[in-house]
Parts: sequence; C-alpha cells; structure tokens
Amino acid sequence: MEAFLVSTGLVALAEIGDKTQLLAFLLAARFRKPLPIILGIFIATVVNHGFAGALGAWITSQLSPSTLRWLLGLGFVAMGLWTLVPDKIDEEKEGGKGLKLGVLGTTIVAFFLAEMGDKTQIATVALAARFSDFYAVVAGTTLGMMIANVPAVLVGSRAASRIPVRLVHAVAALIFIALGLLTLFGAGSALGF
Repeated sequence: MEAFLVSTGLVALAEIGDKTQLLAFLLAARFRKPLPIILGIFIATVVNHGFAGALGAWITSQLSPSTLRWLLGLGFVAMGLWTLVPDKIDEEKEGGKGLKLGVLGTTIVAFFLAEMGDKTQIATVALAARFSDFYAVVAGTTLGMMIANVPAVLVGSRAASRIPVRLVHAVAALIFIALGLLTLFGAGSALGF
C-alpha cells in the first residue's frame, strides 16, 4: 500500500505545471471533448508507465543492493531538483498536412510521446526500483497522472492561473529530496538496499 500511496502522491504533485498537464489544457481547448481526452491520457499513461515500471523492476534485479541504494537516492534528489524547473510545451510547427487520428488517437500519441523521458516517467522507473512492487507503482503513478490531468481537461486553463504552481513544485521537490536522502542514509535497508 505504501508503494501505491507514495507513487500516487509524488506523481500528482510533480505533474502540476508539467508539460503533459499543459498538453491536457491544450487538447481540451482544441477539441472540447473531455471523455476521449481523459481516456487517451489514461491509455497513454498505463502503457508508458508500464514500460517504465518494468524497467525499474529489471534494474532492481540487475544491480547490487548497495549500488541500487546509491543510484536511487541520488536519482530521487535529482528528481526533486528537476521538479523545481518549470516545464513548457515545445512549440510545434503546424505544417499543412497532419495525421488524422481523431481526439482519442491524438491524445494517446501526444501523451505517450510527451511522457518519454519526462519527470513522471523517470520517477516511475525509480519508484518501481525502490519499492519492488510493479503493479502498485504503475497503478499509483497512473492515478497520480489522472488526479493532475483530469481537472486540467475538465476545468481548462482558467483554473491553472489560480493554482500556486511554485508551491506545489516546492512540496513535490521536498518529498523527492527527502525520499532520496532517506534512501541514501539506509531507510530502505529493511527492504534489502
């Protein structure tokens, strides 16, 4: 249960103001069809975080407990620092012809690609390695993404100006850094690393 709750909370906080949350705002404004956008976010997140969780589980089986502890500890501290850096969506040039995927297809492809190498994907790898509980971590990170992105789709960009994004990022950063320091100083020794 701890893996699920920590994964949910960390990703929900880290996702506030992230490029994928901004992408959710843009898709909602462009298509004005919340249900296929929400379903697309869910599908893309499950697939993306499923791969990330599998990578984290594999890493756990390949590294010694001591090496894993140091990598995870430093990784969580780095994630905390990275969370403090604001995200912006890369401006894409719209060149005449585009692939017609519909609202659901566009959302799945856009979210899957936007999550590649993103903070929440890397956090999923680290959390899966830290907790050695693939299903709880992937379920938690997916729920965290949905907690952050569904309101973005439903409410739209008007609510974004009222959320203290810097404060949320600071809280998420502190949690990541605390988890990293606890891991470095052996809090995970009961778990084998």
